[in-house]
Amino acid sequence: MSRKPLRIGLTGGIASGKSTVAEMFAELGIPVIDTDVIAREVVEPGQPALQEIRARFGDAMIDAQGRLDRAAMRSAVFADDDARRDLEAILHPRIGAETRRQAEAAGGDYQLIVVPLLVESALRQFVDRVLVVDCNEETQLERLLERDAESPGQARRMLAAQASRRERLEIANDVIVNDGPIEETRNQVRVLAERYSNLAALRDRRARSP
Repeated sequence: MSRKPLRIGLTGGIASGKSTVAEMFAELGIPVIDTDVIAREVVEPGQPALQEIRARFGDAMIDAQGRLDRAAMRSAVFADDDARRDLEAILHPRIGAETRRQAEAAGGDYQLIVVPLLVESALRQFVDRVLVVDCNEETQLERLLERDAESPGQARRMLAAQASRRERLEIANDVIVNDGPIEETRNQVRVLAERYSNLAALRDRRARSP
């Protein structure tokens, strides 16, 4: 029987630095399955999810190239809880199924499953351990305004639409604090990478013992 990798669910608030941390683990040779990447793939032109989004939200959500207009979609769902739930109902089952498929294929002693909304996600039951990338809210707001949000008000609505910082930390087995120098974050990743290797090896020994 093939050995199941230890699965680490990596989560954190929007603009907390999840992708940065995931890239650091990937540089160490750790398999990373990123649900944000999968979420982009399932709405490519020709995919059923994009057709359902057009049917539910209208042509205004599709750009001139026939792709999802992400800025328009963000504005629509972060201003309307019902719209956000409708979008999640279209996307989340597809993202979950593809995440499981990729995780089964990825192998490794342990692997990272990056799930921004892990607190609310069914994938929480799929992972063995939760790693939260944490930073203070003001840092999140600054990063959002640089990256995604069109205004401070929209940035705050985007934060409010997710689980709270307290809720994320309550489910955490491990925490990386990512509001300091990048090398501090990298050092935390190195420490955890060794810990996860040891935990995976320990679990393997227990599984093989009579």
